[in-house]
Amino acid sequence: MADVDLRKLRYFVAVARELHFGRAAEGLHIAQPVLSRQIRALEGEFGAQLFRRDRRATELTDAGRQLLEDAPPLLAAAEALRRRVSRSAAQGPRFVVGFMPGITVTAAVRALSLRHPELVVDVVRTSWVDQARVVLDGRVDVSFVRLPVDLRGLRVRPLFEEPRVAVLPAGHRLAGAGSVSMGQLRGERLLQCPELVPEWCGLPAPEGRRGRPWPRPETVEEKLEYVAAREGTVVLPLSVAAFYTRPDVVHVPIAGIAPNRVALAWAEGRDSPLPEEFAELAALSERGARVPA
Repeated sequence: MADVDLRKLRYFVAVARELHFGRAAEGLHIAQPVLSRQIRALEGEFGAQLFRRDRRATELTDAGRQLLEDAPPLLAAAEALRRRVSRSAAQGPRFVVGFMPGITVTAAVRALSLRHPELVVDVVRTSWVDQARVVLDGRVDVSFVRLPVDLRGLRVRPLFEEPRVAVLPAGHRLAGAGSVSMGQLRGERLLQCPELVPEWCGLPAPEGRRGRPWPRPETVEEKLEYVAAREGTVVLPLSVAAFYTRPDVVHVPIAGIAPNRVALAWAEGRDSPLPEEFAELAALSERGARVPA
């Protein structure tokens, strides 16, 4: 079989996610007949039918579903390669560290800079949405991530754990409690993706709000604005809640739930020793050990 054409692979992923050739062609800014020809060519290269089409629907075959599972990491790795080469050509040797809110990376960054004075070490703030994606697409070399994340294509080294807290509006009935249980939060509206707080599953859903949809904030700052306005609650790692201290919200420890786990992630298959070296420095700094220069 010939080498995989990444352009055709990108076209395939667009169609597979839309399950509609017209919408996929529009998103790719190409004509639909061109897209159809490229998909047929890709099927010829794989020797497998990827889509079943009729007048009513487009659906993936078993081979198509397998390709959709395997293609995105390959495309992300290619984009990461392009970014790293372009960055090195334009800026010289650089090492970029991603970090989530509430996580301090200064000690490990400084230690790496001292060991490699020719290396420029940059930091990039990430979010729940992109903390792993920035590794896979090459925007950062390593990323401090808050688990759980999709581990496909990543190497991960656990670093530390920290308690999680419920963030409530000042004056809430539980605001002065020493700690709360998940049962005591019954009836509260969770203002974040439930997958991030699996312990929330099983709690009864709060009553809906007549005429108004529930808010769907994305950033921590947006979530806290809604908490202060008594629209609901969020569950955050303690360091994040402490970082965003403000007078109109309080945070209360939650008893009986697992802590948040923080790890360092980098892309699988990289030959550079720097991610491993930085992981060791990060582990030493988290243990409070003296970081050797």
